[in-house]
Amino acid sequence: MPDLDALSHLAAQLGPELTAALSRRGFTELTAVQEAVLDPALADRDLRMTSQTGSGKTVAVGLALRHLILGETASQGGAARPRVMVVAPTRELAHQVEQELSWLFAPLGVKVVTTTGGSSARDERRALGTGPGVIVGTPGRLLDHLSRKSIDASQVAAVVLDEADRMLDLGFREDLTAILGYPPAEHRTHLVSATFPHVVRALADSVQQNPAHVEGTRLGAANVDIVHRIILVDSKEKVGAVVNILLAKPEEQALVFARTRADVASLAKELAAAKFSVGSLSGEMDQVARNRAMSAFKQGTLRVLVATDVAARGIDVQDIAHVIHADAPSDADTYTHRSGRTGRAGRKGTSSVLVTPIGLRVVSSLLGRAGVVFRVESVPSADEIRKASDERLFEELTRDSDDAAPEAPRIAALAARLAGSPDVTRTLSRLLQRVRRAEACEPRDLRRIEPPTSRQDTRSRAGERDRERDRELPRAPTPGKPLPRPSRDMSQAPYEPSASHGASGADDARPARGRRDDAREWVSFRVTWGADQGADARRLLAIVCRRGGIRGSDVGAIRVGSHSSTVNVAGEVAREFGAAVETPDPREPSVRISPDLATPEPERAREPRHAPPPQREARVSAPPPPPPAPRYAKPAHAGSHYKPSAGKGAPSPANRTPGFKGDAYKPSARPDRAEPSARHGGKSNDTKPSGYKGKRDRPTDAPARGGHVPPKRPKS
Repeated sequence: MPDLDALSHLAAQLGPELTAALSRRGFTELTAVQEAVLDPALADRDLRMTSQTGSGKTVAVGLALRHLILGETASQGGAARPRVMVVAPTRELAHQVEQELSWLFAPLGVKVVTTTGGSSARDERRALGTGPGVIVGTPGRLLDHLSRKSIDASQVAAVVLDEADRMLDLGFREDLTAILGYPPAEHRTHLVSATFPHVVRALADSVQQNPAHVEGTRLGAANVDIVHRIILVDSKEKVGAVVNILLAKPEEQALVFARTRADVASLAKELAAAKFSVGSLSGEMDQVARNRAMSAFKQGTLRVLVATDVAARGIDVQDIAHVIHADAPSDADTYTHRSGRTGRAGRKGTSSVLVTPIGLRVVSSLLGRAGVVFRVESVPSADEIRKASDERLFEELTRDSDDAAPEAPRIAALAARLAGSPDVTRTLSRLLQRVRRAEACEPRDLRRIEPPTSRQDTRSRAGERDRERDRELPRAPTPGKPLPRPSRDMSQAPYEPSASHGASGADDARPARGRRDDAREWVSFRVTWGADQGADARRLLAIVCRRGGIRGSDVGAIRVGSHSSTVNVAGEVAREFGAAVETPDPREPSVRISPDLATPEPERAREPRHAPPPQREARVSAPPPPPPAPRYAKPAHAGSHYKPSAGKGAPSPANRTPGFKGDAYKPSARPDRAEPSARHGGKSNDTKPSGYKGKRDRPTDAPARGGHVPPKRPKS
């Protein structure tokens, strides 16, 4: 018999069935949001439930629905007739809600089923035919069943939109509106979210009637059970930083967030190569693989799970002790949901955000908007990790406690023999080496970046990139003041005033772009991506910098070919660049970068990446150019009275050059290059040459594009 004494004061409101279910799950008291929904004044109102992550909102939803789930739910004609529909943004969250509501409503005999994308439609129709009282589903699949009449919503008493903010972020607003059009007009609509931004309020105002706001914790309040940290790392050492953070606490389960699916796959591959038990979770995985990864993570088989924001929404694993943000979140609400995967159900947790010094100010402001108190730290060093590991091993081997597992006789006998060996120190050293080889990996030696000591130092670090940019491209000089004197290590060209304004430094004078050092050595690399596949200089520059971990200033000429391209990389970073690009990137596995050992393809015409602005030329009066000399000789077969045509480049009497005697003419292959008299419709009484055919206006023996006309020999 379950112990009902702890919840006996709630038995009158919950009933014996729900009280027994809560007691079996180990509940001794309800959380603030769970107690708030039991208010009798909220029985007939639409609820807007907000509370911090991990505060028991799913059970609170079940308690709020306790009076509505009872009723006729038998299926008719194979169509389910539920009393409640719960809409969730992701498959994982839908299954999580199903598990929570199933044990809560089991004593009442109410069945809960899920319908999500990626699942077998036949199996779902079979489950819907069993007469469930509650259906939990993702928006697309739930709407599909409603439109196909697999679900009859005529008996639905309540619709719950769980994580409404995330569903709006994913573009499900139209699907939600369509789903809410199926139940009867008098149904209740409840919205549940850890955050309540203005877009969620707008949706709530449009679908709810007589709403009531239920707060388990103050809106925007942070979870006090989570320690928030910002870890300063080098941009090229993020993977190494994740490795060191995991090695610093080897006994903790960790959830690592990455920005995209490709980032998830790449980071999971790197951690697996470092001998961590790691799994991944992203939208591109099929449902079977996602369920397998989640099951292994919940059971503790996997120590690390790498996931995207969307896929990780709804993960409720109470043993998660550390959330690592390999890529910083984009907004405060996303950070709240990410960090809320730890510190659940009263447990302690840590949330660490990896940030470069340049991004420190932005991320600090983001965490401030999330309402959390954080500290800035350096990434754990390799020496610190080794020292802590040695202390843990020594304590584990030398502790004297009664709760230790009894030693097997075989192990005890072997230990006695080792202790009696002539050189005990050497024997133990070999034993410890074998123990170390069985561990995940060695910690990484990383560049240590000290945290700022003051707020002013934070601002200075955040403005480091702006100062570097200002040093590379100084501002235009102030009119009337001398040009700035460059430093000795500057390779940029000084400012040059526009020619149209002289040297006075007018307001619209533009600076000349910096020049590259001609003495710098360059190494050519071949990229298996050309213009026929959509490559251009801008995209190639981004890929080369990202995969090789170099700056744009380390990239020289970029030649885009039809099927491949070549990129010049500065010689001082070419060796590291070549090593970094050896492994294909999962984002573009077909794009490979290797040293260029063959002749490059002909370069396609393209605009330079850093074309200087056009310079205005000073207007200088100059004498008009002399008229062009005749280029075509008189045909050999022409008589002594030959006159050239006025059209097609022949000089008219008005513009003939001095000494012209009618012994040459100039045929033109293009009408737009005729002389003014013919181009503007001028008439001429001169006789046209033989072979003239009207519109083409050129001799029959003239070439198509104005080539040389060989003289014809007269017939004898």
